[in-house]
Amino acid sequence: MTDHSSDIDSVSGTSTTGHEWDGIKELNTPLPRWWVITFYLTIVWSIGYWIVYPAWPLISSNTTGVFGYSSRADVAVELANLEKIRGDKMVALGAASLAEIEKDPALLALARAKGKTVFGDNCAPCHGTGAAGAKGYPNLNDDEWLWGGSLDQIMQTIQFGVRSGHAKTREGQMLAFGKDGVLKPDEIVTVANYVRALAGLPTRAGFDKAKGEKIYAENCAACHGDAGKGNPELGAPNLTDKIWLYGPEEATLIETITNGRAGVMPAWEGRLDPATIKAMAVYVHSLGGGK
Repeated sequence: MTDHSSDIDSVSGTSTTGHEWDGIKELNTPLPRWWVITFYLTIVWSIGYWIVYPAWPLISSNTTGVFGYSSRADVAVELANLEKIRGDKMVALGAASLAEIEKDPALLALARAKGKTVFGDNCAPCHGTGAAGAKGYPNLNDDEWLWGGSLDQIMQTIQFGVRSGHAKTREGQMLAFGKDGVLKPDEIVTVANYVRALAGLPTRAGFDKAKGEKIYAENCAACHGDAGKGNPELGAPNLTDKIWLYGPEEATLIETITNGRAGVMPAWEGRLDPATIKAMAVYVHSLGGGK
């Protein structure tokens, strides 16, 4: 057996293991003993953990462990206890009308608290945690509502959604005037600039307002109104208030008029119980934009 302890690396001054690759020698620098001991202890700990706690996945379940402990089960128990505490109050919330909830301080506080939690779990991914919305997703804090901002209108939208496929869903669609060949490209540019003019925004040089007004009256006024004030019954937005779902840029408007828009709001009826839907409606209404 060859002793390499006397084989000292000339650069580092450390003995080598005797292993060499392409002229490169491996230094004999073993891990500290305390580190090795700690490493083996973690292995022993992991084996004990596998035995004591739920750990290994099975085909349709998992090993329960000797202790049978589960943090998820603890959370489920805590939530169940919370629901028991809230039980009578939630029953009262479900039995009360929206107007009655608004007049009862205790029910109103419960509805807002419950609604805020449910909103965070279900609505925030689209509308944002602060309900400020994003491109294509309405801001729920302002006073502009596609389908109306009263308590009843908000609740109806939450219940049945918009173009959700529910039998009672709200329907309404921005037509694809360019894609369907209703308007020519130059006509779309003209009416897009007319819409910008309705909102007091700058228009491109040479814009023919009279022509834009004519195209608008023949194709857009039926939904958005002669003055562009919109129609909540159809989900047609107000074009004069400088609040834009997709943006006021000329290119964005041309895209909207050319290809149309048909965003979807899911229906929450069947996913959430009636009392929870009421709570969410009250919460959204309280954000500042409810009418």
